[in-house]
Amino acid sequence: MANQNKGLTRIIKAGGYSYQGLRAAWINEAAFRQEAIVTLIAIILAFFIDVSVLERILLIGSVVLVVILELVNSAIEAVVDRIGTERHELSGRAKDMGSAAVLVAIILGLFTWGTILWHHFFA
Repeated sequence: MANQNKGLTRIIKAGGYSYQGLRAAWINEAAFRQEAIVTLIAIILAFFIDVSVLERILLIGSVVLVVILELVNSAIEAVVDRIGTERHELSGRAKDMGSAAVLVAIILGLFTWGTILWHHFFA
């Protein structure tokens, strides 16, 4: 049977699924809550810092990337846990790589914020 959801209906349903995913991450993932709160604070702060539009986009984008990758990491962990609870090398590798992606994004965010703030306030 062909997918009956087309056009606006598909977009509305996709939005609902996205909301469910964000809600599930907020309820079930402490790391997501922490990173989302830090991201919200950073976004607000980015609008009070006297930087160019491009620099503001980099500041905001670098912290939003952390939240995006945390969602992907949480999805990977949920799928791996759904498959089974026994320890398996590939399951551990998948979880570790997802976690590493979040760490790399955090380092990028810190580098971006540090570089832009240093340039504007100390250089």
